Amino acid sequence: MADNLSNVSAVEIDPEGVFKYILVRVKAKGGAGEYKDIVRGTKSAEFHNHIFEKINPDLEKLGLECNCLGGGKIEYNSNEKKIRVFGLSTGFGKADHSVTVEKLKIVFTDYKITWSDDKKQISFI
Repeated sequence: MADNLSNVSAVEIDPEGVFKYILVRVKAKGGAGEYKDIVRGTKSAEFHNHIFEKINPDLEKLGLECNCLGGGKIEYNSNEKKIRVFGLSTGFGKADHSVTVEKLKIVFTDYKITWSDDKKQISFI
């Protein structure tokens, strides 16, 4: 099961724009100890739970279980190489945006990535 956990990508988000995201803790089904926090975000989700409902069955097929730690929004500008994490999920609560930013920094090494507790978009796109 640890192999399955290591094969789950840490970040999967849409390539541009402003969209909802969730921070999810993934671990082996019934397992204790080892886990991985992952970020998932897409413009196609009207609500945060739509993201969770999409990824949960795929992870269960791998023998993994997941728990949503919260959500928010991501503002992604590839031209300026900027990403901003902000807001919250009404259903799941606010994710720890500092954890989300650390995950994003692993993938987007040459981007300026920031977070705030603002609930509204302050566009730089």
